[in-house]
Amino acid sequence: MSQSPPNAIQLQSVGSQGTLATLPRPPDVQNPSSDSWASLCGPPPWGLSCLLALQHILVLASLLCTSHLLLLQSLPAGGLSFSPAQLLASSLFACGVSTSLQTWMGSRLPLVQAPSLQFLIPALVLTSQKLPLALRTPGNCEHRARAQASLVLRLCGGPGCHGLELWNTSIREVSGAVVVSGLLQAILGLLGGPGHLFPRCGPLVLAPSLVVAGLSVYREVALLCSTHWGLASLLIVLMVVCSQHLGSCLLPPCHWRPASTSSTHTHILAFRLLSVLIPVACVWIVSALLGLSIIPGELSAPTKAPWFWLPHPAEWDWPLLTPRALAAGISMALAASTSSLGCYALCGQLLRLPSPPPHACSRGLSLEGLGSVLAGLLGSPMGTASSFPNVGTVGLLQAGPRRVAHLVGLFCMALGLSPRLAQLLTTIPLPVLGGVLGVTQAMVLSTGFSSFHLADIDSGRNVFIVGFSIFMALLLPRGFREASVLLKTGWSPLDVLLRSLLTEPIFLAGLLGFLLENTIPGTRLERGLGQGLPPPFTAREAPMPQKSREKADQEYELPFSIQNLCPCIPQPLRCLCPLPQDSGNEERGPSEPGETADLLPDFGDQCPQPSRGQSQL
Repeated sequence: MSQSPPNAIQLQSVGSQGTLATLPRPPDVQNPSSDSWASLCGPPPWGLSCLLALQHILVLASLLCTSHLLLLQSLPAGGLSFSPAQLLASSLFACGVSTSLQTWMGSRLPLVQAPSLQFLIPALVLTSQKLPLALRTPGNCEHRARAQASLVLRLCGGPGCHGLELWNTSIREVSGAVVVSGLLQAILGLLGGPGHLFPRCGPLVLAPSLVVAGLSVYREVALLCSTHWGLASLLIVLMVVCSQHLGSCLLPPCHWRPASTSSTHTHILAFRLLSVLIPVACVWIVSALLGLSIIPGELSAPTKAPWFWLPHPAEWDWPLLTPRALAAGISMALAASTSSLGCYALCGQLLRLPSPPPHACSRGLSLEGLGSVLAGLLGSPMGTASSFPNVGTVGLLQAGPRRVAHLVGLFCMALGLSPRLAQLLTTIPLPVLGGVLGVTQAMVLSTGFSSFHLADIDSGRNVFIVGFSIFMALLLPRGFREASVLLKTGWSPLDVLLRSLLTEPIFLAGLLGFLLENTIPGTRLERGLGQGLPPPFTAREAPMPQKSREKADQEYELPFSIQNLCPCIPQPLRCLCPLPQDSGNEERGPSEPGETADLLPDFGDQCPQPSRGQSQL
């Protein structure tokens, strides 16, 4: 083991055809951990790619178990009519299909699709409204279910179980809401809605959303870690040591020919690249040696789960579409769309790629919608969306090859075909899942903070937008949960819609930031919109060869075989195909400092525009 040389190879970004763009490391960088995103190389060997994919599946398992357990615990008492492992398997299968489609012809970013927690809040609202009046006490509200769930489920073997019919109705109604949300997302993507909105979402919209996304799941993380704080603390310490303190240590060279070098002997930063797998394996072994079986109750019992099954629609029953499910589905679609657009921007920033173009955002959101439709039809109570923790894992490992995302999709589909194998994920101790989720969410939070420098943070306008968006996005959900009577209109579907939307922190942060950013006057330079690329990427744009810039811009383009079909696509759907002017961000040069871009016409000209150096406080 040795310290890394200045020219150590690191795995970074995606490539157009499984090959990554090649950018030389700047000569002034001596520590690979200090500027890890500068060097891009070819895809890793298959063995290492499988290990990286396994780490992403462990992160996905933390979301999968958390969302399903909290939702199932909020359902009426009485038990389950089938093994919960089948629910996990159906969700995994839908996640695998959605991940493969997203990576192949969606946004083309290495984004893992997972049961996003943005689906959980509307689902909890829907199930809490379904409870009988005698059971709908303050202790059974959706926020109590999130904070105090015991994570223990009971299996019900026969039709005579009490509450069985009510349980099946509730889960079918949630699945119906997932189908509605997927259809709405698909329609929004096909109509090009994300492509029109995303260019107006500058750093002052995306950064508060990322900060709130990192902070909004601390209850779930604390719930999982509280089952054994010792194991959770040990896991977090090991992840920090492997990814940061030992991140520059190299193992002996292996035989691998990267795209950026002719040598077949390449040093790999093993501790950093495996900074999830190594700690999880160590803590899992420690837990077994100490005899600590901290698993979610009956979910670990293999007796009810078959070894093989083929997921298909109406496995248990068709999703139930009701006015309340429609209201919850609208809330799910809006919250998941806001979260996914933030994931696109976050992943592109971490991989030092240009901002996702409109056609990539529209394709990505439409395919995410199709994944949620598939999940709902398979009976899953959770839809699929781009996973913030998995994007945080990309930042933690400092590696995001597209090949790994393809493998994650294949592995998830394989697990979805075997509920018995999918049930192995529930044997991971809960504090381990909580620690993994906490560290990856911390990466999302820190990236959100680092995005503030993309705009003029010394501007009084920007300071107000950032502080107001973050604080209100965290305050309003808590206030409406404590005073839910304020959202009672007398019509149940409207109550579900309002309670779902107004308790979604990420949606509120994105909505408030978008409205304030586009209505308060400010120059494009002040708002951080003067360049089409993030400043860290723009700083290297001048010395970067033109060929390398074009290579980076092509990351979002469709595969060549699909591009030939673009002329056959109807005109209303042409927004899904790249346009000639989208081929390079360099054509969209910086705007003049005095240029304004507001939703209110001519409003920005009423006041003189201060220069960047002037104080607006």
